[in-house]
Amino acid sequence: MDYLIISGNPKQDGLCASVTAAIRRGAQDGGARVQVLTVDGMEACRCCGNGWGTCREKHRCAFGRDGFDAAQQAVKDAELLCLITPVYWGETAEGLKAFLDKLRRCEFGQNGAMSGKPVLLAASPGGSGNGLLTCLDQMDRFCRHTGAVIFDYIGINRWNSDYKRGAAYEAAKAMAQGRKAGETL
Repeated sequence: MDYLIISGNPKQDGLCASVTAAIRRGAQDGGARVQVLTVDGMEACRCCGNGWGTCREKHRCAFGRDGFDAAQQAVKDAELLCLITPVYWGETAEGLKAFLDKLRRCEFGQNGAMSGKPVLLAASPGGSGNGLLTCLDQMDRFCRHTGAVIFDYIGINRWNSDYKRGAAYEAAKAMAQGRKAGETL
């Protein structure tokens, strides 16, 4: 299985980085080949062509030279996905938001690259810990627009990181071992 972790984290250390590492280990221990794709620095969608440029007709971004084209291909090639981000102002990190906005336009609906693929959603607010639910909701809407199947939601902060990091590891491992979303044990 090919497991792609898409990270919006602009930092190399901290809570979100440690959760990404746990998810990576879990997926590897479950037997998956894992790639971590960091999309920090992705340019925002330009909404060209009256809001639908080449993304609607050709399912590619006219301005994909910022790394989007390769990232979109990595999503197409992956069998399992994880979206992970620190929470900024109740939303995903700006780089992840830019990437998801472009990907949603290019891969919308039930026939896109995300359709039917299991996705683990993870968000890590710092500081106050606020904004977790709105961030996860934002990623949930993206998955529903693209036809992805949400495997689980992991909300992790500095107060619950001791046990939620383990939950993130176990979720990634279960995905890599073939457990289906909603499967009762």
